[in-house]
Amino acid sequence: MRLRTALRSVAKSLGFCLLAFSASTPSIAAQRQSDIPEWLSAYVGEGDGQIAQPILQRARALYMRKVSEGKVRNPCYFVMDATRPNDPGDGKSGGRFYIVCEATQTFRVVSSGHGSGRDLKGVVDFGNGRMCARNFGNAMDSNLTAGGSYMTEETKTTFKGYYPISQTKDAAYLRTFLQFDGEGETANARQRAIGGHAAAKVAGICMKKDPQSPYANRDGYVPLGKLVEYAGGRSDGCTSWAASDASQIISMVKDNPTTLYIYPESADINAVAKAVAAGRSPSKAGLYWNDSCLKAIGAPKFWPKETLEPIIAQYKQDHPAPPSRPIPICQ
Repeated sequence: MRLRTALRSVAKSLGFCLLAFSASTPSIAAQRQSDIPEWLSAYVGEGDGQIAQPILQRARALYMRKVSEGKVRNPCYFVMDATRPNDPGDGKSGGRFYIVCEATQTFRVVSSGHGSGRDLKGVVDFGNGRMCARNFGNAMDSNLTAGGSYMTEETKTTFKGYYPISQTKDAAYLRTFLQFDGEGETANARQRAIGGHAAAKVAGICMKKDPQSPYANRDGYVPLGKLVEYAGGRSDGCTSWAASDASQIISMVKDNPTTLYIYPESADINAVAKAVAAGRSPSKAGLYWNDSCLKAIGAPKFWPKETLEPIIAQYKQDHPAPPSRPIPICQ
């Protein structure tokens, strides 16, 4: 009952015009601060710990649409502003992934990595630095972040290897992957294996003899390495969180899906790039991009799959992967 009452309140504040909002129009002018509940308005802005108004408007519109379609009952929804810096420069991860629960009037910001992109040497470079993302896209094998509308779906937990927790004991690292399904430009999210997971991996692996392990291969060996956490780092196009945040986020949507809206979409990227090329300020043109990252990248670029996938396929054909080397035995 409490959830239904809260959702009716949100729906009333949004109005029918917001449910019909088109993300293809990136103008801020058409979006009203009054659409946002008073308690949530305190978090609207472009400073630390805040969310830009047009992004919140779109995220709420997506959430309410999925609620009205009967696809979401979760009282919370997720948002990501991929135009913000990943690392503010003080050694801490920048907050740009938002957890919004309007029924309980809670708002939280956590760090999240962006897609690293790739540098196809001698052909094309669509790689991203650690702090700010310049390149975005939805091509297979591009390792790029694609902005737009998503739904959280099923989870899958896999064994990544052992890591030492003392001089005499090792622990198994199991990482859970939260699958996203998209629509429109993000409709190939499942094919791209796009989702969310903890920003952690087992690196520097060697093979250790442990035939009693349930994860041992047929020769009785298991991978052993060092557990590396890279919160604030880059990913292969997925959304990555600090381990503690990932655990909370994934538990919130287990068997209870919700929406995720990632900004920017291709229309936003192209509009901002056009404004920059014309020597105009994006904000004065009614557009949004984080100021510090825009200064760092110059202008953003969207790489559509129709353009980039043939290039990647040709590069793979011209540069076949070298034979895999056997993993060394632990000494």
